Amino acid sequence: MCLSIPSQVVELHPEIQSVTVDTLGVKRTVSCHLMEEPLAVGDYVLIHIGFVMNKIDAASAAESLALYKEIVDKMEAADA
Repeated sequence: MCLSIPSQVVELHPEIQSVTVDTLGVKRTVSCHLMEEPLAVGDYVLIHIGFVMNKIDAASAAESLALYKEIVDKMEAADA
């Protein structure tokens, strides 16, 4: 099973059909070759093996990110 963490588009690279995304503070460039819908800075996307698979709305992204934060907080508390 693959979990995809919502990532926010922070930079566009139309010349190479790519965007830079921020995933929980980690920035990386990913391909948009599989996306038909145009992306803009601020959009939230889901990525699989270096490709943007789809765009999601900000509310769904916020909900997912809150759940991931809760999981991380519980794991850190268990390790403490």
